[in-house]
Amino acid sequence: MISDSDRTKAVKLINEASENGSRLEPACRELGISSRTYYRWTKDDNIKKDQRPIVERKPPKNKLTETEKKEIIKIANSKEYADLPPSKIVPELADKGKYIASESTFYRVLEEEKMNTHRSKSKKPVKREKPTHIATGPNQVWTWDITWLNAFIKGKFFKLYLITDMYSRLIVSHEVWETEKAEYSQRLIKKATLSEGIAKKDNPLILHSDNGSPMKAATFMATLEKLGIQSSFSRPRVSNDNPYSESLFKTMKYRPVYPNKGFENLIQAREWVSKFVHWYNHIHLHSGLNFITPYQRHHGLDIDIMEKRIETYKKAKEAHPERWSGEIRD
Repeated sequence: MISDSDRTKAVKLINEASENGSRLEPACRELGISSRTYYRWTKDDNIKKDQRPIVERKPPKNKLTETEKKEIIKIANSKEYADLPPSKIVPELADKGKYIASESTFYRVLEEEKMNTHRSKSKKPVKREKPTHIATGPNQVWTWDITWLNAFIKGKFFKLYLITDMYSRLIVSHEVWETEKAEYSQRLIKKATLSEGIAKKDNPLILHSDNGSPMKAATFMATLEKLGIQSSFSRPRVSNDNPYSESLFKTMKYRPVYPNKGFENLIQAREWVSKFVHWYNHIHLHSGLNFITPYQRHHGLDIDIMEKRIETYKKAKEAHPERWSGEIRD
């Protein structure tokens, strides 16, 4: 077996012979090796090193400037947007006629700065069943449910009664009580129909709920009949057949300002819920509504808002077409 030193000497002698005019084949034959062996020994030297990791490259045309990066970080850290994800920051800026970068760019910049963190309280999303009804406009289908709110005293709870419009996700009516009673359910539905001006019509309003006792109480069912409202209940053995109400309750209880230690009394619970309802209806950009507030959707204001957003995105594309691989955001 030829040692590395002998191999190096042989290669050196062959190279010298080639430099002095000798052909490769005779030179290799003199040393008792073939030209293929010579090529194998010098293979690593003949292969050029990969220059890609060290070559100087021009920055891509669609690269953000340092000023734009700093503006993204500044906006994400501002008091107004600190608790919002990029998926809500971008459309909210568009509503103001401003566009800096896409959602994915926001996420990438925040990731580079180690600022993209997940809310520790929230759990993995639950797959919901498809709804049993379809609403094409407001006040066609309502869903309602009752959830328990923690009280300051362990083992005690306040009961939140809440009606949501399926089409707009608007919280139509809500009540907070200490117990579950049919008379509170009656009060809730009467309050909702009055606020929305619901009257008997050819296509009656549908009120969907689960199979709880307050939902099926005889007095409550009689009230619905009197108001011309058609009742609807979850399918048997389908625990999550009321997804809109359940999703809303999750949004409420995972809000950063939600008092996890509980409410001290009924008045405090009612005040907090009223503030949440205002935020949810008028400020919250709902992901299920293409980041429109429930109030805007319910009252038909979303059409003008979406047209303004489209105009903002088009102007941004015209200013930097290299940053857009396809059409503007849907």
